[in-house]
Amino acid sequence: MKELLTGPGEIGLIVLRTLVVYAFILVGFRLSGKREVGQLAPFDFALILLIANAVQNAMVGPDSSLVGGLVAAAVLLVANSALGHLAANHRGIEKLLRGKARMLVYRGHVDEHALQAERISHGELLQALRENGCASVADCRLAVPEVDGTISVLTGAPAAGPHGATHGEARG
Repeated sequence: MKELLTGPGEIGLIVLRTLVVYAFILVGFRLSGKREVGQLAPFDFALILLIANAVQNAMVGPDSSLVGGLVAAAVLLVANSALGHLAANHRGIEKLLRGKARMLVYRGHVDEHALQAERISHGELLQALRENGCASVADCRLAVPEVDGTISVLTGAPAAGPHGATHGEARG
């Protein structure tokens, strides 16, 4: 029965440890520049699995009870939901968590610094442009990485839309 339960004093420690680990992981992923799971290479995904295994004991400590694990999981879910809510309602927090938008291409010219900052290769950029009907960089009016990992592209040729531009998205 001891494996199922934990003491009230341990719960507070588990909450604190879990929040510290969560904040550390958030900062780490924010600094790595990855925005979405869809952007992860296989080695990035392996890293996530290894980190999860490495920090498990840091969150629950010597407590291997069912309640201890459930408390850690609940804290992660609540913290993630709270951050999502804060980001949705406060622009400053959203900008801090998600970063700022950078133009990768503007009027046919590639911003090399933006590509490096977003960790997007020329090949990935060119693929996104081709997927959106731009045969070359010169055909692109604007290319911007979105928070979901896509690259939005405005082509140089105006469309019949209300603002005279075409818009497409591709995985970047």
